[in-house]
Amino acid sequence: MTTRKRATDVLEKSVGPLSFGSFLRAARTTLELTQEEMAKRLAVTKSVICDIEKGRQLVSPTLARRIAKKACLSERLALKLALQDQLRKAKIFYEVTLGDVA
Repeated sequence: MTTRKRATDVLEKSVGPLSFGSFLRAARTTLELTQEEMAKRLAVTKSVICDIEKGRQLVSPTLARRIAKKACLSERLALKLALQDQLRKAKIFYEVTLGDVA
């Protein structure tokens, strides 16, 4: 077993389970954008960004992918977190893993 830790493991240990909202917030702050600036970039309202970041609004895989593309973020991680959020809300406790496309 390797002692090298994944960044997501370290983050989850310190802040709890990752969500699409926390992913979006981290990306937005790293890019030094306000919620309003991110909303303009993604062609949504500021309240949508706020609701997603606070976990009040889940995003579909399609929207997660679109957001990731427009914000230059990892599509794979965005999809994984969006799907994981939906399972968590439905109280289905499985972990999402994404395989490679053949």
